[in-house]
Amino acid sequence: MIRHLLLTGLIFCLLLSATKAQQSKRLTQDWEFLGEDLSSAWEAVRPATEGSPESVPLWEKVTLPHCFNAKDAVDPDVNYYQGPGWYRAALEIKNPYTQGRTLLHFEGAGQKTDVYIYTTLVAHHTGGYDEWTVDITDAIQQFLQGADAKRYKGKVPLELRCSNARDAEMIPSSMSDFNVYGGLYRYLNLVYTPALSFEQLHIHPQVDAQGKTGVVQLYAAFRNPQHTAQATLDINILDPQKKVVQHLTQQVSLKDSILTIPSITIRKPLLWSPAQPQLYTVQATLKSTAGDAVWSGHFGFRHFEFVTHGPFILNGQRLLLQGTHRHEDGAGVAAALTEDMIRREMKMIKDMGANFIRLGHYQQSSLVLELCDSLGILVWEEIPWCRGGLGGEVYKAQARRMLTNMISQHGNHPAVILWGLGNENDWPGDFPEFDKQKIRAFMSELNALAHQLDSSRKTTIRRCDFCKDIVDVYSPSIWAGWYRGRYTEYKDETLKAIADVPHFFHAEWGADSHQGRHAEYPEAALKKVATGKGADERTGDFALTGGSARASKDGDWSETYACNLIDWHLKEQETIPQLTGTAYWIFKDFSTPLRPDNPIPYVNQKGVVARDLTPKESYYVFQSYWTTQPMAHIYGHNWPIRWGKDGEEKMIWAYSNCPEAELFVNGKSYGVKKRNSQDFPAAGLRWQLPLHKGDYQVKVITRKGKETVTDEMSFAYQTDQWTSPARLMMEQTITGDTAVIKVKLLDAQGVPCLDATDYINFSIAGSGMLIDDLGTAGGSRKVQLANGQAQISVQLNKGKSMVGATVKGIPAAFIAL
Repeated sequence: MIRHLLLTGLIFCLLLSATKAQQSKRLTQDWEFLGEDLSSAWEAVRPATEGSPESVPLWEKVTLPHCFNAKDAVDPDVNYYQGPGWYRAALEIKNPYTQGRTLLHFEGAGQKTDVYIYTTLVAHHTGGYDEWTVDITDAIQQFLQGADAKRYKGKVPLELRCSNARDAEMIPSSMSDFNVYGGLYRYLNLVYTPALSFEQLHIHPQVDAQGKTGVVQLYAAFRNPQHTAQATLDINILDPQKKVVQHLTQQVSLKDSILTIPSITIRKPLLWSPAQPQLYTVQATLKSTAGDAVWSGHFGFRHFEFVTHGPFILNGQRLLLQGTHRHEDGAGVAAALTEDMIRREMKMIKDMGANFIRLGHYQQSSLVLELCDSLGILVWEEIPWCRGGLGGEVYKAQARRMLTNMISQHGNHPAVILWGLGNENDWPGDFPEFDKQKIRAFMSELNALAHQLDSSRKTTIRRCDFCKDIVDVYSPSIWAGWYRGRYTEYKDETLKAIADVPHFFHAEWGADSHQGRHAEYPEAALKKVATGKGADERTGDFALTGGSARASKDGDWSETYACNLIDWHLKEQETIPQLTGTAYWIFKDFSTPLRPDNPIPYVNQKGVVARDLTPKESYYVFQSYWTTQPMAHIYGHNWPIRWGKDGEEKMIWAYSNCPEAELFVNGKSYGVKKRNSQDFPAAGLRWQLPLHKGDYQVKVITRKGKETVTDEMSFAYQTDQWTSPARLMMEQTITGDTAVIKVKLLDAQGVPCLDATDYINFSIAGSGMLIDDLGTAGGSRKVQLANGQAQISVQLNKGKSMVGATVKGIPAAFIAL
């Protein structure tokens, strides 16, 4: 398996875990960026001529990681930029190894990248998501020996041209429902190695179904440009407590580029699982006349099986895969997520109770995989062959290369169980020809390649029925209650799908929700949605016009409806013993060029957290089903005003994993309810109360064993009926140098219009600056109202400003700051 992988041309790749074991420095500071093209690399290094007024183009100082589209991806007024951009920096090179090699290790750059040392093109890479390494040693020496080196005073100029320009012969397709970002949006590392060093160390652990014996097979590849002939290899295997359990030393002859290391046996290994992610460590040292090279990485023992028409088995026991999905996307940074941002997000996914994640729709940062290993989250990772059809030989070569790289670079991670070959490949559009047989033939080729490279994992795709017999595990389209049908049809549709293929998994289900929007009657619009006609998403169903009645087009996009849909799905999943598992689409709201008319323009709003990681109410629905740590959450923390008739009975409900809960309203107990997951909604933790005009303090107390968990919130109840919207009311709250502007839509009598969903546009004049283009409900200058309200923040910059707000057909409102 691994030997074949290494012999297919992957010698150029350097795993990040290997680079960390050498001398590595992240290049984050002292960068300049130009958001357009240059005629040549010479323009980036050309010295200023004495007396010349020319100072264009103007470069912007940036830090890495950096994305072209940090703001324009969700700018409501423009298409996001797709084209070239340049970066430049001057490197201080201090390689400590005699005759050592100096490398640049890219953790990911979008989407095509050219690497220059001064004006010399050193490398080109196509693919925005796999890692790659460039040896710049010779180019540095060439530059330092040239006449222009004096100008840089010992430093070495580096220029990088990245481009995310539209290209039908490149994956992913620009028809994909996510932005194809540009820039150095993952970390770039300067790496020093000895002249002989590790290039890759592949770890292939196996364990029998009973978990009695573990066997570790290692394959090593070396970087050896000076053809050192002999070395000593020293390997330690450490258990999860960091105790050495096996040691191996051998003399190695480096005639071949690949070394197969004798297998190592470990008796009664500690098994990796989501509940106990036990990780072993490999420490390797290569000693030669070039010096000592070291490598360190981890692995885990686990045994899994997808039972035919049955459940998923891990280490001999059924495990219901409870998952979600992730895009590399965040408010204010787009794809340029820092390590701290990634760690926070992955911790929130684990705290939600997830034990599985699908990384959509491309290879993601190695840190994500490392966190899945350590947190205990099983992984489906896929290549970005997504929509559009099938291109020519350049297109297919990139797909093969990215599949090979993904398996090579992430194959050591015990969290990975599925390699994804494609997504929605039944969706045409990029080419005049859409030939299902050619798509089947290429899917079969990728399937064979994946198994050849890694026989220990399964292959999978989502939503391409004419290829469902090719892969090991298939995920059809089931969007009950959103794109087709009603959510009460979910179980029947799932049972039919399980019977239809040998190995089934349900990736992608859910509903969009506009954060802060709530509904007293969330099911009202669904009466016209037909039942009995399937629950599959079809091309065009994401549109807000045309087609059949459906929740995605005709529903209220409230958090209330989304919670009900999720609640129903989760309770049903507990009653399907043959279900392998599901993954909710998606954990976090993300930007997409295909949805300009959403409540937050250009944002897919199906996340259980907002684009800035602020939890929506649905986050707590998942916790109530999936977590064991006692929790309780009353629905509606961001629902300040409820409405209805005086004395009308309203439901107050809470999500909790505790066996019972007691509700207090304005200090009065309304009794204890027992939790029963099949008692929809809220697993029976709901109370009906007559409400009257006024303010309410609500508290719930839950108990689980000796532990008690409480949650509190408040709301006002409005009985005044509103008429047509007539005016806007603005108010401000200033903290330090930041102001929060809140706007309410009122009728002529001043009654808040609590069902208003109009678009509101914010503007500013003066010293301040709107904190917008975040792709969040409170960070967009154009956004739909949520229950007749909206807000935006302003950076005051220690000056005076005027903020305006407009709603079509309503007089504009202004507030002075």
